[in-house]
Amino acid sequence: MRVLLIEDDPLLGEAVRDHIASHGHAVDWSTTLGEARDHLNVVSYELILLDLHLPDGKGLDFLKALRGKGSDTPVIILTARDQLSDRIEGLNSGADDYLVKPFDLGELSARLAAVARRYTGNPNPLLRLGRVEIDQAARRVVVEGTESMLTSREWAVLEQFLRRPGTTVGKDQIEDALYAFGAEIESNTVEVYVSRLRKKIGREVITTVRGLGYRLASP
Repeated sequence: MRVLLIEDDPLLGEAVRDHIASHGHAVDWSTTLGEARDHLNVVSYELILLDLHLPDGKGLDFLKALRGKGSDTPVIILTARDQLSDRIEGLNSGADDYLVKPFDLGELSARLAAVARRYTGNPNPLLRLGRVEIDQAARRVVVEGTESMLTSREWAVLEQFLRRPGTTVGKDQIEDALYAFGAEIESNTVEVYVSRLRKKIGREVITTVRGLGYRLASP
């Protein structure tokens, strides 16, 4: 998943960025709204983490403008303001969820995953594909009763297929989910991770669409 983090606190921003990256996701961290807009002009994000008070403006104004343009990218607000009226205003402005600082990074991961599942149209975290059972909430894959251990990067690639059931996922979409701005991308990275996934969960689960990409098998 490609995440845009908009947070001007250096300690919190670094902690959140590193935590999400440790789960295999690509994270672009902006400390101003202007920088965030620049990122949005060139990259399609699957989720935005938004602070409400930035050096060059208010996060809510940014969110309202984003929704006004028709964007449905999920947005989770991160803020120290814990009044009920603040949460209501944030949700009414188009936010999908709201986390009050300080928060536990484990809770952030759970909220992030829940919002992502809602936007795929499948809020149920459990998925069965033939002999394979996938628990998206626990990040757990079981093949014929035996757990198959995935690395964070392998899970991040699998999530790209889980979010687009029945749809062909291109190599560029997978690369976007794995690499932040400035990261060096090896030419065969996607092929390597797809090959590893097939060895761990079965070749029949991920099919190749020649010249286009890959597709997750139907349940």
